[in-house]
Amino acid sequence: MNTILITGGCGFIGSNFIRYAFNQHDDWHIVNVDRLTYAGNPENLKDIESDARYTFIHGDICDKKLIGSVYREHKITGVINFAAESHVDRSIMDATVFFETNVKGTMVLLDAARQFGIERFLQISTDEVYGELGETGYFTEKSPLKPNSPYAASKASADLLVNTYYRTYSLPVLIVRSSNNYGPYQYPEKMIPLMIIRAMEGKQLPVYGDGTNVRDWLYVGDNCRAIDIIFKDGITGEVYNVGGSMEITNINLVKKLLDILGKPESLISFVTDRPGHDRRYALDISKINEELKWESIGSFDNKLRETVQWYKDNAPWWKNVLNKNDYQDYYKKMYSKRKEEVR
Repeated sequence: MNTILITGGCGFIGSNFIRYAFNQHDDWHIVNVDRLTYAGNPENLKDIESDARYTFIHGDICDKKLIGSVYREHKITGVINFAAESHVDRSIMDATVFFETNVKGTMVLLDAARQFGIERFLQISTDEVYGELGETGYFTEKSPLKPNSPYAASKASADLLVNTYYRTYSLPVLIVRSSNNYGPYQYPEKMIPLMIIRAMEGKQLPVYGDGTNVRDWLYVGDNCRAIDIIFKDGITGEVYNVGGSMEITNINLVKKLLDILGKPESLISFVTDRPGHDRRYALDISKINEELKWESIGSFDNKLRETVQWYKDNAPWWKNVLNKNDYQDYYKKMYSKRKEEVR
């Protein structure tokens, strides 16, 4: 049986991937190491916590002693590193923990992978490492890294570190750079769950600037399939872009959500923009399409409706998150000083 170390498995993408992997791989035992920061929620994996093929370890990937013992005692054969501080706005307020977790933590995992001879190391990255696009064109895997936020800089640094372990030590690594994910269990500081929940509660929806920033949206289930394929069949040392091929402005996305929920556009409140807010991201995904035969499945509108329905059906989950002091404190810090802009 393969023993796969999943870091950050109680987070949004990590928990969705673990659930996906259990349905696809009878021969996998998954060891999930998660520090359970504000966005790491054990409730995300409540349905599999008693599965014999699953082991949870509460711990920090920066802890060399712990990580060494995990590799040794569980005989880890492969690693998928989801663990990361991931919210741009929080990195702007304080970048320290982003570089601790995203760079130092990655280095600790890589060093242990070298020591114990793992067969595969997959780094989960982001399209934000490429920086900002103009109105046309796409980022390819060979595009230069030009991060514009502390978060993006920490992920770009980790990517460069991963690549050096391949070049210097021949460690069998791969990197995935995906576009904006959405779907079940996403912490409601991120745009789509934030807008869904506030709309359901009849509250104002804060939209940065003029709302014309463009993002490419990728359903988390499609991303999980891509990660699985890359982990199994990707070429060692390579980077793979994964996108949903669904570009839309923030304001049009918010209007779609309001339409699905039957809520008025009067709930939209344009607020002071984020510092250094990248205008557009978009990925060229021909490499994973052609080499690994992956593509997103289904329409964006249908998957967006499914996502809205999940939050409608799982109110206890998100209400528990919203009621915690750390979420309330964050929301006040982030939005109380943002001025509403006149339109």
